Amino acid sequence: MMKYSRVVSKKKRKDGNKSKDKTVVFLRSNPVAPDPRVDKEASALEKCGLKTAVIAWDRKNQFPKHERIGQRNIYRIKVKGEFGKSFRNMGGLIKWNLCLLDNLVKHRNKYQVIHACDFDTIIPALFCKLLFKKPVVYDVFDFYADMLRKAPNWLRKVIRKVDLFLMQFVDAVIIADDSRVKQIEGAKYKQLIVIYNSPHITLQVDENRKKTGLTVGYVGLLQKERGIFEMIEVIKNHPEWKMVIGGSGGEEDEVKLMVKDISNIEFIGRVPYEETISIYSDSDVMFATYDPSIPNHKYSSANKLFEAMMLGIPIIVARGTGMDEVVRKYDLGFVVEYGNKKQLEDALANIASWDEQKRREFSERARRVYQENFSWDIMEKRLIDLYEKILGCELSDTNSLAYTTI
Repeated sequence: MMKYSRVVSKKKRKDGNKSKDKTVVFLRSNPVAPDPRVDKEASALEKCGLKTAVIAWDRKNQFPKHERIGQRNIYRIKVKGEFGKSFRNMGGLIKWNLCLLDNLVKHRNKYQVIHACDFDTIIPALFCKLLFKKPVVYDVFDFYADMLRKAPNWLRKVIRKVDLFLMQFVDAVIIADDSRVKQIEGAKYKQLIVIYNSPHITLQVDENRKKTGLTVGYVGLLQKERGIFEMIEVIKNHPEWKMVIGGSGGEEDEVKLMVKDISNIEFIGRVPYEETISIYSDSDVMFATYDPSIPNHKYSSANKLFEAMMLGIPIIVARGTGMDEVVRKYDLGFVVEYGNKKQLEDALANIASWDEQKRREFSERARRVYQENFSWDIMEKRLIDLYEKILGCELSDTNSLAYTTI
């Protein structure tokens, strides 16, 4: 695991603490309805007195153009587009970037730092850095070239080269896992930090809840490469087990059709993040069995891994993904071959056989691993240290939310 030192000098800044006058604008190419990583990073900065705002892309015109969630304003750009359509979405992607740039230019006096999430927001951000000297933090949620499943190889190679080239011009690069250092190999950057996808709320499983068979929880992207169809096949053959499925995605209709007549599988659709955690806390096992043949999955650091740790719940992951090494190292669950239903079934049967003592011992150990290595408190400190250096001022925990209107 990478080692970190505090990025801010202990020497007192000449300008003192002026964080209350500074705004960070987050850029995200989804509607942020919700987006857990954006929410927890913005909340961490708000706690320290910074103001935040979000500019998001509402591709299907499903959400309000302006929405205030908590004390944060979210502004959604209404540009028609699709997810995962490669060339067919190129027009929408270009228009989104132009509209994003227009918004950033018009409101340039209302924010001080741009927090650009993924490659499809970085170019407008860098234009503003060039034109208005705005600091830019480049947060690589997923490496964009490796997300384009249906794009030709030449296009992915071009985007990869451009992405790595642009990293040298930002003030800092954030990645979601140590393993992704290899994924961005060849890039030049001023500074790099790792912010894991750790949950920013604390919740524990009720150890005294009445156990009524095995419950499998899944809330997230509904995509065939995430092993969800194999899990459904396994669960439907075990009426003594139960599965709860939430989320949305390209295969949502197919998932709903597949489970509609299966009595022990419940489909609940899109849910708020707090409800997601509540679903997991009522589960006995989680899974993130991603297809390792997809480059981004080889370096994946799914929220589910850290949510499972926090809750003390075992997780099943696929061999060859970015999570299997962590699961093996800390004995956090089971590693299976992607698509192997027999191994999935064996892992679930093993967990179902645990007695209360084994379950409790596992839970205590997993939560300890989380607190000592991956907790959001640790990640939050890294993020705040970074922003202190970029802004040149000390940030203090105000325990109050700040917001801005742009």
